[in-house]
Amino acid sequence: MLPTLVAHADWSAHPEKRWMARAILRGDGHYAANAPELVGELGTLVERLVAQAGPRGCVLLGFDFPIGLPARYAERTRIRDFLTLLPKLGHGDWFEFYTVAERPNRISLRRPFYPQFSRRKGEARLNHLLDGLGVQMADLRRRCEGARPGRRAASPLFWTVGGQQVGKAAISGWKDVLGPALRSDLDVAVWPFSGSLFKLFRPGCVVIAETYPAEFYTHLGVRFSANRRGEKSGKRVQPDRAANAPVLLAWARAAHVRLAPTLRAELQDGFGTSADGEDRFDATVGLLGMLNVVLKRRSPGEPDDEVVHRIEGWILGQAE
Repeated sequence: MLPTLVAHADWSAHPEKRWMARAILRGDGHYAANAPELVGELGTLVERLVAQAGPRGCVLLGFDFPIGLPARYAERTRIRDFLTLLPKLGHGDWFEFYTVAERPNRISLRRPFYPQFSRRKGEARLNHLLDGLGVQMADLRRRCEGARPGRRAASPLFWTVGGQQVGKAAISGWKDVLGPALRSDLDVAVWPFSGSLFKLFRPGCVVIAETYPAEFYTHLGVRFSANRRGEKSGKRVQPDRAANAPVLLAWARAAHVRLAPTLRAELQDGFGTSADGEDRFDATVGLLGMLNVVLKRRSPGEPDDEVVHRIEGWILGQAE
C-alpha cells in the first residue's frame, strides 16, 4: 500500500522554526499537498497525524534530524541496536544522556552532548568533545553524513552549538517525539532499522524516516545562484527561493501531485520575506522529496549494511 498521509517536519531546537508540510492520498490514487504549518505540540504530533490518516491509514513521517548513532560511538558504549536503545535514553543507566555537559570534564560516553552553552567564541571546542568521548573527528559522523558532491559534511551529532544546531535538534526529536512514540501503544516503525521502506507500509502503521532537504535539492532540481559579492544568496533569500518555483511546479505536474492553491502561491512568492521563509521552503522541499521516493521516482537508498540497519541509520533517498 501507499501511505495515506506523508508529512515532513523541518526541525529545529526552537519551536517557532519547526514547520511541517503534509500530503494526503486522494481517492484517485494521487497525492494532494498542503502549505506548511507549525509542528505545534510535540507530545501529540504523532497521534494527530494518525488521527488524520484514519484507523486503517498509514503515515510516513520524515524528520530533518539525525536518527542513529555513529558506529564508533556505539562500539565504545557496546550498543548493538539503536532502535532498542532509543526508548531507554533519558532513563535508568542512560538518565544523563540528554543532559548537555556544561564543562569538558562532564562529558562522558553516557553524557555525550556538549556544550550546554558558550559565553565566548572559542570557549567550547570540538577537541573537548573528542577527548571526552575518546574518539577521532571522523568517528563522530555516520556514514551517511560525510561530504558529498555539492554538499558538505554534516555537523557532528553530539555538538550543540553553531548554525546547524544538530545536537539540540536531535535531543528534542529523540526525547520528545521518537522515544515517546516507541514507548506508546502505536504501531511505529523506524526506517531503515525496522526493514525495507515499502514493506513497512501497512494499515494503522506510522513509519518514521530521517530526511535532509539539501539531499532532496539535487533530486528535484533545486538550485541556488552563486554567492554574489557583498550580497546574500541561497535558501535564506526570498528571490532565490522563488526562482525555484518553476522547477518544483513542473515536478508536481509530472508526478501528478496536486498542490493546494495556498502552497502554489507560497512557492511562487518564495515564502515571503519573514525569517521563517527558509524553514517553510525546506518543509515543502522535504515533503516533495519524500513523495518522490514514495512514488518510486527515486530509490529510498537502503544500503545492504548491517551497521546501517542496526546502528547508524540512513537519509531517505540518498544513494550509497
